[in-house]
Amino acid sequence: MTRDPSPEAGIGVGIGVGVGMGASGGGAAGEASAVSASSSRRVAARSFSNAAEIYETSRPGYPEAAVDWMIPTGASSVLDLGAGTGKLTSALVARGLDVLAIDPSAEMLSVLTRVVPEARTIVGEAEALPLRDGSVDLVTAAQAWHWVDPDRAGAEAARILAPGGRLSLVWNIRDERLDWLRRLGEIAGSERSYRDLGEDPVVSPHFGPFERARFEWSHLLTLEEVLDLVRSRSWYLTADEAGRERMIVGVSELVAASAVDGRVEMAYVTEVFRAHRR
Repeated sequence: MTRDPSPEAGIGVGIGVGVGMGASGGGAAGEASAVSASSSRRVAARSFSNAAEIYETSRPGYPEAAVDWMIPTGASSVLDLGAGTGKLTSALVARGLDVLAIDPSAEMLSVLTRVVPEARTIVGEAEALPLRDGSVDLVTAAQAWHWVDPDRAGAEAARILAPGGRLSLVWNIRDERLDWLRRLGEIAGSERSYRDLGEDPVVSPHFGPFERARFEWSHLLTLEEVLDLVRSRSWYLTADEAGRERMIVGVSELVAASAVDGRVEMAYVTEVFRAHRR
């Protein structure tokens, strides 16, 4: 049964891979660790170029209430960072906003252009934005901020935002309070929230404190839809062939044991953070 999105303020979220990525140990060892982590994030992020079509068909969008909560009153221009195939971009355009979508993957943006032709697109990275100072009202990042260098990307977001502009970050996180989703995470990669870690995303000192909101929802998926979702994830895309095969077999067995009338409930907690430029 599909659950309607319901907001609950005050709880934060993120992805374990890159949470708190602005911090590292001191000295040469810390610098080496930071470089290694940055390189690993870049490899994982770019793996999506090989799965643009399956990403578009398998990944969910975002609850309407969550999108509304991201947008400040009176905003007209938006930069959507790490826009991918346009899962958030389409919702922003539908609200009448002038949206520029940026992503390092030309393959992902090619799909976005087809799906959301009203949006303008540019290949680029969050750490070096090709926009003039103070040129947008809102910067968004959906399922993307954990891939960036938060200090540099935060400074760039603050630079291009108009005075009082907003940075809004959003993630869909599988709700692993459901036993079958907890086991799915054990097989194909788990997701940890900022709530679990007791911290907020790292951005930069250019922004004030975060406000947070939480929206719970779910929908029903078939086995093939679950497998496509797994095939769109960086854990799968960066695994070797043996690792991929283990994931597919394990997930197939899990869904077969958990399904009711051929479907399973894919439950999410959508977590949103928003902060204003200082």
